Amino acid sequence: MTPPLGCQRSRFSLPDDFHYLNCAYMGPLPRVAEQAGTLGLRAKRFPQAIVPDDFFRPADELRERFARLIGAPEANRIATVPSVSYAVSTITRNTPMAPGRNVVIVHEQFPGNVYPWRRLVEDKGGDLRVVRPPGEGGRGPGWTERILAAIDGATEAVAMGTVHWTDGTRFDVGAVRDRTREVGAALILDGTQTVGAAPIDVGELDPDALVVAGYKWLLGPYSLSLAYFGERYLDGVPLEETWSGRRDSENFAGLVDYVDDYQPGAIRFDVGQRSNFALIPALSASLDLVLEWGPERVSSYCSALMDDAFPRLRELGLGIEDDGWRSPHLFGLRLPAGAELARLKDCLERHRVGVSFRGTSVRVSPNVYNTRDDVEALVAACTEALRG
Repeated sequence: MTPPLGCQRSRFSLPDDFHYLNCAYMGPLPRVAEQAGTLGLRAKRFPQAIVPDDFFRPADELRERFARLIGAPEANRIATVPSVSYAVSTITRNTPMAPGRNVVIVHEQFPGNVYPWRRLVEDKGGDLRVVRPPGEGGRGPGWTERILAAIDGATEAVAMGTVHWTDGTRFDVGAVRDRTREVGAALILDGTQTVGAAPIDVGELDPDALVVAGYKWLLGPYSLSLAYFGERYLDGVPLEETWSGRRDSENFAGLVDYVDDYQPGAIRFDVGQRSNFALIPALSASLDLVLEWGPERVSSYCSALMDDAFPRLRELGLGIEDDGWRSPHLFGLRLPAGAELARLKDCLERHRVGVSFRGTSVRVSPNVYNTRDDVEALVAACTEALRG
């Protein structure tokens, strides 16, 4: 059996006097990624040493790492993109829409997976169905039931997160996938707040697309994301007509011999100037760490780290989703009636605890660099704010 994961704080350069429980905001860059990015940036000191292979091989190696992480059948199903919104805009460009058809999204999901769909239905005359959570009871099971009920024979696509980004509420994505298959709709997942911190297997789940920002749980730099494309979209039209996305573009001498054929698979969807000599090595180095740890062990580490804290946080009156519908690495704390958010913010700052405030949730997101001391600081800050 694989041994449990130990604390990985030594792999990072986090300050010793701060309790960073905020990976859902931005993952800290590991030391090896910082070094790889710096070396890549230095390469441009002498451009003559940058050869054609440097424009292709590092990006292909990055695809291979990400494909292994998510269980993709082929590395060329992966595109390198700058953001979730870029990939989703590529997808909406290749999603048919007409009056009477609809797209289903989730209430308050991340805007990068909302605005492109709003534009699509506005331009084509379709309907955008926004599924709100239930008002009472557990958000997770009730919310999934509402999503399933919103999908019908006129649904063209369902676009949602693998978990809710504001509070980590889990959805039954497998049930949603089964329903989309029944009606012939596409399933587009934003896996930014899951991939790297919890297992996901696109070979088993078979979404039509999975998009992941690289700067959160993949622990990479900003402005580099990765997207998996299923069969439904592989023959689509990219947002940009890039030279590197064309067949035989590795032959620099032949770039003036224009061709209409694209590179195989999802490579056509790569952003222009995708061969970023600093960002790609940095994200590759971070992915090596994530693959070494394994998402299962990351998830188990975060779960064990927080288990003792949840009963005490609930005793303070804080609302926390039931364990079965809460992500182990990302969860929301909902304040009891009458509690002052400003006071909690002051207490968190005084105890040097870093979290986020998203929607109506205090969002907490530990990772493998956190310790029991970080969790105890969170509990102490909440106790001071609510019991004072």
